[in-house]
Amino acid sequence: MKILSFNKNKILASSLLIAILTFFSCKKLIQIPANPPAAITQAEQFADSATTMSAVAGVYTYDNQGVAFAYSDANLTIATGLSSDEISYTGSSDQQQFYSYTLTPLNGEVALLWASPYQGLYAVNDILNGITGNNNLSASFIKQISAEMKVVRALYYFNMVNLFGGVPLITSTDYNTTAHLPRASDSAIYSQVYADLNDATGNLPASYPSAGRARPNLYTAQTLLAKVNLYQGNWQAAYNEADSVINSGAYVLTDSLNNVFLDGSTEAIWQIPAVQSFFATTEAYSFVPDIGATPGYLVTPFLLNTFEPGDRRLQDWVGTTVINNQNFYYPFKYKNVLASSTPVEDYMIFRLAEVYLIRAEAAVKMPNPNLSSALADVNIIRNRAGLPNSTADGTSQTAVLAAVLHERQTEMCFEWGSRWFDLKRTGNAGTVLTAEKGGWQPDAALYPIPQAQRQLNSLLTQNPGYN
Repeated sequence: MKILSFNKNKILASSLLIAILTFFSCKKLIQIPANPPAAITQAEQFADSATTMSAVAGVYTYDNQGVAFAYSDANLTIATGLSSDEISYTGSSDQQQFYSYTLTPLNGEVALLWASPYQGLYAVNDILNGITGNNNLSASFIKQISAEMKVVRALYYFNMVNLFGGVPLITSTDYNTTAHLPRASDSAIYSQVYADLNDATGNLPASYPSAGRARPNLYTAQTLLAKVNLYQGNWQAAYNEADSVINSGAYVLTDSLNNVFLDGSTEAIWQIPAVQSFFATTEAYSFVPDIGATPGYLVTPFLLNTFEPGDRRLQDWVGTTVINNQNFYYPFKYKNVLASSTPVEDYMIFRLAEVYLIRAEAAVKMPNPNLSSALADVNIIRNRAGLPNSTADGTSQTAVLAAVLHERQTEMCFEWGSRWFDLKRTGNAGTVLTAEKGGWQPDAALYPIPQAQRQLNSLLTQNPGYN
């Protein structure tokens, strides 16, 4: 059985400091000189736009073994899928604790969910510090890169606050200052996220700064801002941002569900090339079983039963393997296990379908609800999946909201913790998860602060239920 261990070959950060930035070459992003030095000074790193872009390339590199994009290891997808009702685990490692709500502060996967974003944040903050007031760089270049990095930083903090609650808010690379910061409040984290995204939406152009969609543009920042506003209950703001992205005309839903995650997808808003030495996306490597092997992660009966008859998402995004005449179902949005596989898949961060569903939910919840608009957006997603229009009562706010959330469950499964976060933010986690698999307790809504981090920083308080 092929089960990827995320504790292997990965060194947990013992502090929030990463000594150097590693150079990476990234398809369609920039060209990096051959044989770059292993370590250089900050002055050398930001001596000009070319050396600065070598650092920027590392931020967007998909690689689960080094300082790169923080969510290259599939850990967020797996942990939240187990915590919700999307997948179960056939192994016996720390990952089982997510499913059974028996997490401890010693859990190695929780440690990675904490450490990886902080590694990424160090790289982002180092770039922001290195370009600010840098006379070697043009004002337009500084404006562009600063806005991009703030989108990345906002994404990292948005995910962390939804996983852990308040976390240390770090915007510099001064270890003497950052190593012993206490946890900031949830509201302080969200304030930083809003500040970064407001800056980004004011400074990013609508066009992408390089080939492909690996680096954020205006609509990337607006998509994340729409999502943040949705989670914070700012319905009108969420609607407005989502509406702006949709009406830009820059994105179109793909006709085939099997094309959604391919390189060059027309609905991709932010999509990083998944280029690694051996395998493609870590999601595919983790979920797609070897021939004749039982999948390491199984799609739960709860999710399977959520798909309506004729839903092409069940056919195209859930894989099936037969062992001893028994069907085993596994996540199959990403299909390329090997790096050499074709057609090429990229790692999707944001896509148009999610924006439609953000606008739909916001339309239901706005002070002056627009139920017909919400159902229209839901039907766009349903029709692409081969389903007829929703039969929800278009005069009932409750019914239309249920239709929206149902569509989110089937469209956004196995993506960015959407189901786990939806259950928590809507207040439905206890009711749904207790009924479906038991073992739920309210404290499970947040993951524990890793014990190793608390040993390094005595000011880090623990979340309730984990002391």
